[in-house]
Amino acid sequence: MQLYCNSLTEYKRLVTREVKVGDLVLGNNHPIRLQTMTTTDTMDTIGTVEQTIRCIEAGAELVRITAPSKKEAENLRNIKEELRRRGYTTPLIADIHFTPNAAEIAARIIEKVRVNPGNYVDKKKFEFIEYTDLEYNEEIDRIRERFTPLVKICREYGTAMRIGTNHGSLSDRIMSRYGDTPMGMVESAMEFLRIARAESYHSIVLSMKSSNPQVMVQAYRLLIQQMMQEFNECYPLHLGVTEAGDGEDGRVKSAAGIGTLLEDGIGDTIRVSLTEDPEFEIPVCRDLVKRYEPKPTTGSNTHLPSVNTQLSTSSPVIPPVDKIPYDPFIYKRRATFAVDNIGEKHVPVVIADFSKIDKISPAHLQSIGYTYNEATDKWTISDAAADYVFTGNQMLSFALPGTLKVIVYPSAWLQAEDKTKYFPIYQDSGYVKADIRSHLNFVMIDCFNDSTSVNDFTHLDAFANDPTVVLCLSSTHPHPMPAVRRMFMELELRNMHNPAVIICNSYWQTADEHLIHYATECGALLLDGFGDGICLGMNSNAYNNSVNNASGRNYFNNSTVEQFINSTAFSILQATRTRISKTEYISCPSCGRTLFDLQETTAKIRAVTNHLKGVKIAIMGCIVNGPGEMADADFGYVGSGVGKITLYRGKEVVKRNVNSDIAVSELIMLLKESDAWVEPAV
Repeated sequence: MQLYCNSLTEYKRLVTREVKVGDLVLGNNHPIRLQTMTTTDTMDTIGTVEQTIRCIEAGAELVRITAPSKKEAENLRNIKEELRRRGYTTPLIADIHFTPNAAEIAARIIEKVRVNPGNYVDKKKFEFIEYTDLEYNEEIDRIRERFTPLVKICREYGTAMRIGTNHGSLSDRIMSRYGDTPMGMVESAMEFLRIARAESYHSIVLSMKSSNPQVMVQAYRLLIQQMMQEFNECYPLHLGVTEAGDGEDGRVKSAAGIGTLLEDGIGDTIRVSLTEDPEFEIPVCRDLVKRYEPKPTTGSNTHLPSVNTQLSTSSPVIPPVDKIPYDPFIYKRRATFAVDNIGEKHVPVVIADFSKIDKISPAHLQSIGYTYNEATDKWTISDAAADYVFTGNQMLSFALPGTLKVIVYPSAWLQAEDKTKYFPIYQDSGYVKADIRSHLNFVMIDCFNDSTSVNDFTHLDAFANDPTVVLCLSSTHPHPMPAVRRMFMELELRNMHNPAVIICNSYWQTADEHLIHYATECGALLLDGFGDGICLGMNSNAYNNSVNNASGRNYFNNSTVEQFINSTAFSILQATRTRISKTEYISCPSCGRTLFDLQETTAKIRAVTNHLKGVKIAIMGCIVNGPGEMADADFGYVGSGVGKITLYRGKEVVKRNVNSDIAVSELIMLLKESDAWVEPAV
């Protein structure tokens, strides 16, 4: 199987063609560029200019502006001239859907155009049509005829282009032949890329966006493989998870998808699509890419890790593999046996780390989903309640809620009276020497940290397929994710089916940094089918800093560190579609096409539906982002005109042109009619 990156065990950037966007260069090992998209009406020249400036000053290196018709495309000239007059030279990108004429105008004015191959020429009516090879090729000829003029204009004016495929807006033609698949996304873009190459035009960036990080990661990997097979080279890649949403969920979903690819050296520019003001996207982009930049030699962040600089000749070597023992293009969970409620068909468990709390009380358990009512002597358990809690050597002085179990060090476990609730956790070498063991034993492996670890795999034989052992895989290697992934591969190569929990520690400072770190490292493993549970922690400095110095745009506000970590763990499992514990919102980031206040509407819909576990609701600002880009949502709330909303069940229109002032109530009625509604708990 051809690799989709340079190495699965060493950090190396994927070498791509060099593309100039104005004076900015993408690809060919240049820095990963940050970008965002305005949300203003493109005809509001000053409003768009001022929002663009806010984005640039936040750190955006490229700014995209929607051009839904010829008049907006023409007004890009006024926007560009005003920005230049004010001294801003950041390249601009025109976002085009449906309107080739607008693209051809914009390509003569600004530095880059984005076209969506799913709706640039093809149409999407959700119709299945059987195409003969002749009919299919005739459609490609029609695309060539309509797309080639734009290619020639871009070549003449030195304008770059992004061919941006979106999972939810694949054309009926592509869907009929390839289905709703990552390969369909790749072929949709490749058709346009082949046409451009035939015209000797190469200033091209490509993207494969989806609201589902699993689909998004697979599509980018397949695209790289396809380009290498056909052309023996890759074009620069723009990474993004579309319609990610807002707040913690939007950041986690974006980091799981984008971070998984960045970990393997893939990606030349990124955009995080949040349902927030666009300037708030840039700090999240910055947190994603700074992990791969050279570490500063002075300043407050010199203690933080950087993959690029930490991996030196003295770093432990992660052994390469001759053959990948899993398919990186198809999601399949690693086959394991069950130990208690971990592994096999059980959803991944969440382990909370309470080892830094001096005296644990029932009140502390509220932060991980368990609320004790002293009057009734009963526990209330939330859908996002941790399954295990690690307490170090501390035994709890109170009766536990029925579903919660405790992990302690072996010496404490030996003293535990109730060994149905308490379970030991060993270092790998400690387990081998232990005289007394439980029916459930957690065994820690620090993957490829140094020469004294299990790099030679000799210790693995001691607990290989031991029916009582759950492995806990972590790594103090400078690049932990591929170290843990390599251990998962070794387990596969040795036919070891012990369930394994991913242990991920953070040494960053802010909540956003922790979110990005956890979602990147755990998400990358979960998206490849690895992991029967996760446990997130912080080293002592990061923990104390988070407890004492939470400030700014920080999710520690109004919550404990333990509550933040528990929420993050469940958000990562939700984003990777491995454990569903809450409502999922597929919410577009807004732009000049949006027909209502997306942030306000998303908040309203969340407020009345956030108890509907497992229901996926798409909130789309206009017809461009819906129904197509709603992808696999169960229900859709889509702007169809000023003050008008169209409601969908899947891809079926249920109610058209509903007044926006009653549309949320109508959505609730639709949920009830579809048996998707439950009354919220009082």
